[in-house]
Amino acid sequence: MLKKADTAQGADRGDDDEGTPVSVKIRERLNAARKRFNANDNIAEFIEPGEMAALLDEVEIKMKGVLESLVIDVDNDHNTGNTARRVAKMYLNEVFNGRYVAPPKLTEFPNAEHLNELMIVGPITVRSACSHHFCPIIGKLWIGVMPNEHTNVIGLSKYARLAEWVMGRPQIQEEAVVQLADLIQEKTQPDGLALVMEAEHFCMAWRGVKEMDSKMINSVMRGVFLKDPSLRREFLSLLPRKS
Repeated sequence: MLKKADTAQGADRGDDDEGTPVSVKIRERLNAARKRFNANDNIAEFIEPGEMAALLDEVEIKMKGVLESLVIDVDNDHNTGNTARRVAKMYLNEVFNGRYVAPPKLTEFPNAEHLNELMIVGPITVRSACSHHFCPIIGKLWIGVMPNEHTNVIGLSKYARLAEWVMGRPQIQEEAVVQLADLIQEKTQPDGLALVMEAEHFCMAWRGVKEMDSKMINSVMRGVFLKDPSLRREFLSLLPRKS
Protein backbone atom coordinates (compact mmCIF):
# COMPACT_ATOMS: atom_id res chain seq x y z
CA MET A 1 0.00 0.00 0.00
CA LEU A 2 1.28 3.45 -0.90
CA LYS A 3 1.97 5.83 1.93
CA LYS A 4 0.26 9.20 1.90
CA ALA A 5 3.60 10.88 1.23
CA ASP A 6 4.18 8.67 -1.81
CA THR A 7 0.70 9.41 -3.08
CA ALA A 8 1.24 13.12 -2.62
CA GLN A 9 4.57 12.95 -4.45
CA GLY A 10 2.93 11.08 -7.32
CA ALA A 11 0.18 13.64 -7.50
CA ASP A 12 2.76 16.41 -7.53
CA ARG A 13 4.62 14.74 -10.37
CA GLY A 14 1.37 14.37 -12.30
CA ASP A 15 0.52 17.99 -11.72
CA ASP A 16 3.99 19.04 -12.85
CA ASP A 17 3.68 16.99 -16.04
CA GLU A 18 0.16 18.28 -16.60
CA GLY A 19 1.41 21.84 -16.29
CA THR A 20 4.36 21.37 -18.63
CA PRO A 21 3.84 23.24 -21.92
CA VAL A 22 3.37 20.83 -24.81
CA SER A 23 6.19 22.55 -26.72
CA VAL A 24 8.56 21.60 -23.90
CA LYS A 25 7.43 17.96 -24.02
CA ILE A 26 8.00 17.79 -27.77
CA ARG A 27 11.38 19.47 -27.45
CA GLU A 28 12.43 17.01 -24.75
CA ARG A 29 11.60 14.07 -27.05
CA LEU A 30 13.62 15.63 -29.85
CA ASN A 31 16.59 16.24 -27.57
CA ALA A 32 16.39 12.70 -26.17
CA ALA A 33 16.47 11.32 -29.72
CA ARG A 34 19.25 13.77 -30.64
CA LYS A 35 17.16 15.02 -33.54
CA ARG A 36 17.55 18.44 -35.04
CA PHE A 37 14.51 20.73 -34.99
CA ASN A 38 15.48 23.71 -37.12
CA ALA A 39 12.80 25.87 -38.67
CA ASN A 40 12.77 23.85 -41.90
CA ASP A 41 12.80 20.39 -40.26
CA ASN A 42 9.82 18.08 -40.01
CA ILE A 43 9.06 16.95 -36.43
CA ALA A 44 5.81 15.03 -36.99
CA GLU A 45 7.07 11.74 -35.51
CA PHE A 46 7.69 13.44 -32.15
CA ILE A 47 4.17 14.84 -31.80
CA GLU A 48 1.65 12.62 -30.01
CA PRO A 49 -2.09 12.46 -30.76
CA GLY A 50 -3.96 15.46 -29.39
CA GLU A 51 -0.87 17.59 -28.89
CA MET A 52 -1.41 19.81 -31.91
CA ALA A 53 -4.58 21.20 -30.31
CA ALA A 54 -2.65 21.95 -27.12
CA LEU A 55 0.19 23.47 -29.13
CA LEU A 56 -2.32 25.71 -30.91
CA ASP A 57 -3.57 26.98 -27.56
CA GLU A 58 0.00 27.60 -26.38
CA VAL A 59 0.98 29.52 -29.51
CA GLU A 60 -2.19 31.61 -29.24
CA ILE A 61 -1.31 32.67 -25.70
CA LYS A 62 2.24 33.61 -26.68
CA MET A 63 1.08 35.41 -29.80
CA LYS A 64 -1.30 37.47 -27.68
CA GLY A 65 1.72 38.40 -25.58
CA VAL A 66 3.52 39.57 -28.73
CA LEU A 67 0.56 41.77 -29.68
CA GLU A 68 0.44 43.21 -26.17
CA SER A 69 4.18 43.94 -26.34
CA LEU A 70 3.47 45.83 -29.56
CA VAL A 71 1.12 47.97 -27.43
CA ILE A 72 -2.05 46.79 -29.16
CA ASP A 73 -5.21 46.76 -27.06
CA VAL A 74 -6.31 43.22 -27.88
CA ASP A 75 -9.05 43.35 -25.23
CA ASN A 76 -10.88 46.31 -26.73
CA ASP A 77 -9.69 46.56 -30.35
CA HIS A 78 -12.29 44.90 -32.58
CA ASN A 79 -9.64 44.49 -35.32
CA THR A 80 -7.29 42.31 -33.26
CA GLY A 81 -9.60 40.67 -30.72
CA ASN A 82 -9.12 37.20 -32.25
CA THR A 83 -5.89 37.84 -34.15
CA ALA A 84 -3.71 35.75 -31.84
CA ARG A 85 -5.86 32.68 -32.47
CA ARG A 86 -6.01 33.28 -36.21
CA VAL A 87 -2.21 33.69 -36.45
CA ALA A 88 -1.62 30.55 -34.39
CA LYS A 89 -3.94 28.55 -36.68
CA MET A 90 -2.28 30.03 -39.77
CA TYR A 91 1.21 29.02 -38.64
CA LEU A 92 0.40 25.53 -37.34
CA ASN A 93 -2.34 24.42 -39.76
CA GLU A 94 -1.40 26.23 -42.95
CA VAL A 95 1.84 28.03 -43.76
CA PHE A 96 4.13 25.93 -41.49
CA ASN A 97 2.08 22.74 -41.63
CA GLY A 98 4.95 20.93 -43.34
CA ARG A 99 6.78 20.87 -39.99
CA TYR A 100 4.02 19.07 -38.11
CA VAL A 101 2.49 16.49 -40.47
CA ALA A 102 3.89 13.28 -41.94
CA PRO A 103 4.92 13.29 -45.61
CA PRO A 104 2.12 12.74 -48.14
CA LYS A 105 1.52 9.14 -49.09
CA LEU A 106 2.62 8.36 -52.62
CA THR A 107 1.35 5.65 -54.92
CA GLU A 108 4.38 4.36 -56.79
CA PHE A 109 4.27 2.35 -59.99
CA PRO A 110 7.01 0.34 -61.69
CA ASN A 111 8.36 1.73 -64.95
CA ALA A 112 6.66 -1.03 -66.93
CA GLU A 113 7.27 0.59 -70.33
CA HIS A 114 10.94 1.30 -69.50
CA LEU A 115 10.50 5.02 -70.14
CA ASN A 116 13.82 6.81 -70.50
CA GLU A 117 12.89 10.18 -72.00
CA LEU A 118 13.01 13.57 -70.32
CA MET A 119 9.88 14.45 -68.38
CA ILE A 120 9.20 17.96 -67.02
CA VAL A 121 6.57 18.85 -64.42
CA GLY A 122 5.65 22.48 -63.87
CA PRO A 123 5.22 25.20 -63.24
CA ILE A 124 4.17 24.22 -59.74
CA THR A 125 3.14 27.17 -57.58
CA VAL A 126 5.12 27.15 -54.34
CA ARG A 127 4.39 29.09 -51.18
CA SER A 128 6.72 29.35 -48.24
CA ALA A 129 7.99 31.88 -45.72
CA CYS A 130 11.44 33.32 -45.22
CA SER A 131 12.94 31.85 -42.06
CA HIS A 132 14.66 35.17 -41.32
CA HIS A 133 11.57 37.41 -41.21
CA PHE A 134 8.59 35.04 -41.70
CA CYS A 135 7.64 37.02 -44.81
CA PRO A 136 6.06 35.15 -47.74
CA ILE A 137 8.01 33.50 -50.55
CA ILE A 138 5.81 32.94 -53.61
CA GLY A 139 7.06 31.41 -56.82
CA LYS A 140 7.14 28.70 -59.45
CA LEU A 141 8.98 25.39 -59.58
CA TRP A 142 9.91 23.14 -62.49
CA ILE A 143 11.04 19.54 -62.04
CA GLY A 144 12.85 17.54 -64.70
CA VAL A 145 13.16 13.77 -64.37
CA MET A 146 15.19 11.36 -66.47
CA PRO A 147 13.81 7.93 -65.55
CA ASN A 148 15.34 4.49 -66.03
CA GLU A 149 13.80 1.04 -66.09
CA HIS A 150 14.09 0.79 -62.30
CA THR A 151 12.66 4.25 -61.55
CA ASN A 152 9.51 4.42 -59.45
CA VAL A 153 6.85 6.37 -61.34
CA ILE A 154 4.62 8.67 -59.27
CA GLY A 155 1.58 10.67 -60.33
CA LEU A 156 2.12 14.22 -61.53
CA SER A 157 0.08 15.69 -58.68
CA LYS A 158 2.39 13.97 -56.18
CA TYR A 159 5.28 16.23 -57.19
CA ALA A 160 3.12 19.20 -56.20
CA ARG A 161 2.20 17.54 -52.90
CA LEU A 162 5.84 16.86 -52.07
CA ALA A 163 6.72 20.46 -52.94
CA GLU A 164 3.93 21.77 -50.73
CA TRP A 165 5.11 19.58 -47.81
CA VAL A 166 8.71 20.79 -48.05
CA MET A 167 7.85 24.43 -48.70
CA GLY A 168 5.32 24.52 -45.87
CA ARG A 169 8.02 25.45 -43.34
CA PRO A 170 10.11 28.53 -42.65
CA GLN A 171 12.75 28.23 -45.37
CA ILE A 172 15.51 29.83 -47.33
CA GLN A 173 15.06 29.09 -51.01
CA GLU A 174 18.47 27.50 -51.54
CA GLU A 175 17.91 24.89 -48.83
CA ALA A 176 14.27 24.26 -49.76
CA VAL A 177 15.14 23.22 -53.32
CA VAL A 178 17.88 20.88 -52.08
CA GLN A 179 15.49 19.32 -49.54
CA LEU A 180 12.91 18.71 -52.25
CA ALA A 181 15.50 17.27 -54.62
CA ASP A 182 16.70 14.87 -51.92
CA LEU A 183 13.12 13.74 -51.28
CA ILE A 184 12.23 13.17 -54.94
CA GLN A 185 15.55 11.38 -55.51
CA GLU A 186 14.82 9.06 -52.59
CA LYS A 187 11.26 8.33 -53.73
CA THR A 188 11.87 7.79 -57.46
CA GLN A 189 15.57 6.88 -57.94
CA PRO A 190 15.88 8.39 -61.46
CA ASP A 191 19.03 8.60 -63.59
CA GLY A 192 18.78 12.35 -63.40
CA LEU A 193 16.86 15.03 -61.56
CA ALA A 194 16.71 18.78 -62.19
CA LEU A 195 14.85 21.47 -60.26
CA VAL A 196 14.54 25.18 -61.02
CA MET A 197 12.72 27.57 -58.73
CA GLU A 198 11.90 31.22 -59.34
CA ALA A 199 10.34 33.17 -56.50
CA GLU A 200 9.55 36.60 -55.11
CA HIS A 201 10.70 37.27 -51.57
CA PHE A 202 8.53 39.66 -49.59
CA CYS A 203 11.36 40.22 -47.11
CA MET A 204 12.84 42.29 -49.97
CA ALA A 205 9.60 43.73 -51.34
CA TRP A 206 7.79 44.56 -48.10
CA ARG A 207 10.73 45.63 -45.94
CA GLY A 208 14.45 46.34 -46.27
CA VAL A 209 15.27 47.64 -49.73
CA LYS A 210 11.57 47.42 -50.77
CA GLU A 211 12.53 46.11 -54.21
CA MET A 212 9.28 45.04 -55.85
CA ASP A 213 10.55 43.46 -59.08
CA SER A 214 13.47 41.38 -57.89
CA LYS A 215 13.25 37.58 -57.98
CA MET A 216 15.54 34.75 -57.01
CA ILE A 217 16.20 31.83 -59.36
CA ASN A 218 18.17 28.78 -58.30
CA SER A 219 18.59 25.23 -59.51
CA VAL A 220 19.69 21.79 -58.41
CA MET A 221 21.04 19.26 -60.91
CA ARG A 222 21.59 15.59 -60.12
CA GLY A 223 22.87 12.60 -62.04
CA VAL A 224 22.87 12.86 -65.81
CA PHE A 225 21.70 16.48 -65.71
CA LEU A 226 24.93 17.31 -63.93
CA LYS A 227 27.12 15.23 -66.23
CA ASP A 228 25.50 15.87 -69.62
CA PRO A 229 25.52 19.55 -70.69
CA SER A 230 23.28 18.90 -73.70
CA LEU A 231 20.58 17.33 -71.54
CA ARG A 232 20.83 20.21 -69.10
CA ARG A 233 20.46 22.70 -71.95
CA GLU A 234 17.45 20.78 -73.30
CA PHE A 235 15.73 20.92 -69.91
CA LEU A 236 16.39 24.63 -69.46
CA SER A 237 15.35 25.45 -73.01
CA LEU A 238 11.96 23.79 -72.51
CA LEU A 239 11.06 25.92 -69.51
CA PRO A 240 8.54 28.66 -70.39
CA ARG A 241 10.24 31.97 -71.09
CA LYS A 242 8.98 35.20 -69.62
CA SER A 243 7.96 37.80 -72.18
